[in-house]
This record gives sequence, structure tokens and C-alpha cells, in this order.
Amino acid sequence: EQRNPWCCLAWTLVIGTMNSLVFLINLLLMFVIFTVVLLPTIVVVYFGFQCHSQVLHSSARYCKSILDDNSSSALIILGFVIMSPLIVVAMAIYCSLARRLRLFMCFQPYSLAVYKGGRWCRYEGGGPCGCARGWNTQVKAWV
Repeated sequence: EQRNPWCCLAWTLVIGTMNSLVFLINLLLMFVIFTVVLLPTIVVVYFGFQCHSQVLHSSARYCKSILDDNSSSALIILGFVIMSPLIVVAMAIYCSLARRLRLFMCFQPYSLAVYKGGRWCRYEGGGPCGCARGWNTQVKAWV
């Protein structure tokens, strides 16, 4: 049975807000994981660019005594070379954590706003979104 227009609008706002919060949680989780995993790359590239005479040429003591232009170039190249495997590691960590927390199942379809009697859980169990009783471990997030 369909809802009346005002009720449909209210439920659309509730579901849209909930989906936006779940999206922001996913985005924050991804940002934190990628920042932590890519921190070695960020540090190496930063010091390489900071001490190179053609880029920033810092007057810090370690730039004068330890890092010259050749070693700064080597740091920049090393940072960009180790970035690719670290991106793969960060994405694997994020995907496994999101799957374990079942964050993708928290997105609700907008058909709940249009029709009465819809369930907040698309499956018989599973997920931290109000359906945590007796969840099935075989359920995929993309189903």
C-alpha cells in the first residue's frame, strides 16, 4: 500500500538522512585507513620535496647535512614507487573492515518511503542497522 504524499516526503527525508550518515561514516573510515597506511609515502615524499633545491630548498639542518639533490630525488621516487602497493593494502583493509561491520547493508532503499509495511532490513538477519539478531554470514553486500 502506498503512503500519502506528506508521509512519503517525511520518510524520504529520514531515509536520505540515514543514507547520508552511512555514506559519511564510510568516507571517514576510508580517509582514516588511507591516511594511516599511506603515512610512510607521505613522509618520504614530503622530505624529498622539502630538501630538493629545485622545489622548496629548506634551510633545515638535515637538508644541508644529510640530504642533497640526488638523495632528495631518490626519496621522491621511492615514495611514489611504494605508493601503489600501499594503496592496494589500504583498499583491502577498508573493504574487509566495511564487510565485517556490514556498512554497505545499512543503505536503505527509497521504496521504504513510498510503500507501507516495508522492512528496515532487506535480509532475515545481519548488520548493525537494527537487524543484528542471528545474522547469516553468507549474505553478500552487493546482493
